[in-house]
Order: sequence, then C-alpha cells, then structure tokens
Amino acid sequence: MSKATLRSMVLSAAMGALALALPVAFHAVGLGSRFLPMLLPLLVNGYLSRWPWAVATGFCIPWISAFATGMPPLYPPIAAIMSAEGAVLAAAAATTARFPLALSAAIAVAAGRITALAGTYAAAAWLDLPPGFASLALLVQGLPGVVLQLVVAPLAVAALRRRGGILLHETGLV
Repeated sequence: MSKATLRSMVLSAAMGALALALPVAFHAVGLGSRFLPMLLPLLVNGYLSRWPWAVATGFCIPWISAFATGMPPLYPPIAAIMSAEGAVLAAAAATTARFPLALSAAIAVAAGRITALAGTYAAAAWLDLPPGFASLALLVQGLPGVVLQLVVAPLAVAALRRRGGILLHETGLV
C-alpha cells in the first residue's frame, strides 16, 4: 500500500468520523437540517484525500449514519439523496482542488446541492408530493448550511495547508 493511499485512508476515516459526530451535536440543539453538518467534513475531505477515498467516504457516511442513528432517514429516501450529494460534493471538491479555494468550494457545493435538488424532485414525484415545492423547501432550508460550507471549508483547508503536517505531505496539498 502506498503512503498516499494510507494517508487518504486515515484522513477519510477522520473526516468520516467527524461527519458522523457533527450531526449528532447539531441535531441536539435542533440545527441539523439547516446547517448540513454532515456535508462539511465530506467537503473538506474532498480537498485532503485522493478522490476515490473522498468519493467513497461521501457516499458511505450517510448510509452508516442512517443505520447507526436513524438519521438521515431511509424512508423517505433522504439517506440515498444525501449519499449521492456527499459523493458528488467530494468528487467536485477533489477535481477542482487546484482552483482558488473559494471558487472550488462554490463549484463543489453547487454540484452537491444540484444533486440533492434532483434527488428530492425525483423522490417527491415518486411519493406523489409536489416536487417543485419539496425541492424549493430543501433549497431554502439548507441555505445556512451552504453559507457555512462556503465560509468554513475554504478557511479550514487553507489553515491545514499553512500548518502542514505529516498527513498532508506528498499529497500535493502542502
């Protein structure tokens, strides 16, 4: 196993653990669905890990959380929607990591939200709910989380790049 693979594995595990813990803390005070706390570490992981690890983590963490805590729910298929959103978010962050951080984060968050909107639209239509209203509700409800991602993720990644450390060497991020 290469050092880069091992680093990506460790970083993905750490970001995955954070993505499992943050929603519990946010939901404890009633802010979970507004601030999208699971997605923030998944976005940061897109910058820190190799793309296959970041995408796999983004895809798997919503399912692990759903089975471990019941959130996001399996029905309606919020876990499936968040799984697709997490994977796309991480993939977009990983593929645009060489762009300026603010631009890269905006692209990644937009790609993730578009995925979530498409999934919500399809799920609402499948459940005989008004798909346009459900998608609009998702968009409006998640705006604080989008702002959080656009502000915190670039700052966190920039701080990690400045600080460096053994886990970030040879990944091309320092």
